[in-house]
Amino acid sequence: MTSSPEQKNAKPRYRVRIFLFFVCALIVVFALDAGSQTIRTFERVNIVERSRDRWQRPGDILAPLNLKEGSTVAEIGSGDGYFSLKLAPMVGKSGSVFAVDVLKEPLAFLWIRAAVKHFSQLHVILGDQEDPHLSRQGLDGVLIANSYHEFKNPKEVMGHVLQALRPGGRLVIVDRGPGPGREALGSAEAERLHERSPEAVENELVVAGFEVVNRQDGFIFMSPLEHAGDRPELRPWWMIVMRRPY
Repeated sequence: MTSSPEQKNAKPRYRVRIFLFFVCALIVVFALDAGSQTIRTFERVNIVERSRDRWQRPGDILAPLNLKEGSTVAEIGSGDGYFSLKLAPMVGKSGSVFAVDVLKEPLAFLWIRAAVKHFSQLHVILGDQEDPHLSRQGLDGVLIANSYHEFKNPKEVMGHVLQALRPGGRLVIVDRGPGPGREALGSAEAERLHERSPEAVENELVVAGFEVVNRQDGFIFMSPLEHAGDRPELRPWWMIVMRRPY
């Protein structure tokens, strides 16, 4: 008994449907797994950031920027957005937050977090080691938190930051200083330990053209038993507030 043309054509169509079914099933499985991993990542980040809220003193760090509704501010070394996400509601929908980093992955994660929170005023920028790619004289404030020690060429970066600030615009830098007994370390050793002395950083900023507003050398100091999250350890954290001259 011979098959009809319709029966012959039905077999390939059946195979195609089976193939498409398995492809769709794989896509669904991968999508569910990716979604589950994303949710777990969000949960881990939220736990770490709640811990940072207890020791990082974010309110005291952001206050010297003197931001208000409609302000424009940038964070250099934003990572996945701990501070940038706090800056967004401070400037409101009429303001702008530019989150700058040299790594694509944390910026992509921050973009997702900002979208989830409907922070359309938060924009991510992929910078490089010498240039954060900010508009000239467009910023009311710049924050650099726990990132200055990573700069390979701070003179070049801070020159761009100075030009990006409006006259009178504020710069706030928070970072880790040398621990007890390491105050006299050379620059190479300090770089290896991810720490910079506040005196050296202040001098670099003055040479770059900034004016000193204030400096707190013992801004944060915690023992290993007290900390969590971003590990302040036994090194004291300092905060320097500068501004672009009028």
